[in-house]
Amino acid sequence: MAHKSTTGKPFYHIGFGLEDLGSPPPRIALLSGDPQRACLIAQTYLQNVRLLSENRGLNSYVGDLPNGRRILSATSGMGAPSLSIVVNELVQVGIRQIIRIGTCGSIQPYVPVGSIVISSGALCRQGAALDIAPVEYPAAADPFLTVALVKAARELAVEHYLGITASVDTFYEGQERTDSANPNLMRSLCGITEEYRRLNILNYEMECGTLFKMASVYNFAAAAVCGVVAQRTLAEDVILPQKDIAIKNAIITAINATRDLE
Repeated sequence: MAHKSTTGKPFYHIGFGLEDLGSPPPRIALLSGDPQRACLIAQTYLQNVRLLSENRGLNSYVGDLPNGRRILSATSGMGAPSLSIVVNELVQVGIRQIIRIGTCGSIQPYVPVGSIVISSGALCRQGAALDIAPVEYPAAADPFLTVALVKAARELAVEHYLGITASVDTFYEGQERTDSANPNLMRSLCGITEEYRRLNILNYEMECGTLFKMASVYNFAAAAVCGVVAQRTLAEDVILPQKDIAIKNAIITAINATRDLE
């Protein structure tokens, strides 16, 4: 059963309400951490685009795909706490399917920069998720959205990998980066990347574990596709020359996947 706002008034964080979405309102949201990515998706891939809000840097746009499907391109902000607020309010305005379009760092040597990772589930090491469900509660992607993403990647001939994602709260310490303001990691994090590698985890990112748990608890469908922008078996840095390629591959995969959604 869909959860909707009881009034059409704008929500405090996302800056818009149900009345702002038009008719018919979108039921699908493409969710990006970066507001510039949300804008890029709207301006490049949607028609009849309308800006809904730029409140708190959480830019949101509504528009139509070429097949006429109404869709929302929204910003979650960085990290699970911000995402949890945005997703809660999106569900209240009637969104029932969310595809996260993000970036990630590969921790497997065979997953190169420029490719994409489609998450089947997440090892969820996130504080925000603990306010949603117990730590043991599975962080699993919706199988139908996930299959749609894989099918789209195959049709587009985009290099893609399907598997488990490590979803953590911090970009530096939590992903075992030592080339930062804090080179002194806690003992519990030393060697964590190699441990995850042996567990066949594909990548690091910072949102989808909480998103997947919210989807199961709130009763909506969620999936995630991330462009690989760092190869952690070689270095800690983001590889900027290939970042745009990775992001474009993730976006077009998500856009094409929506054709098969009901």
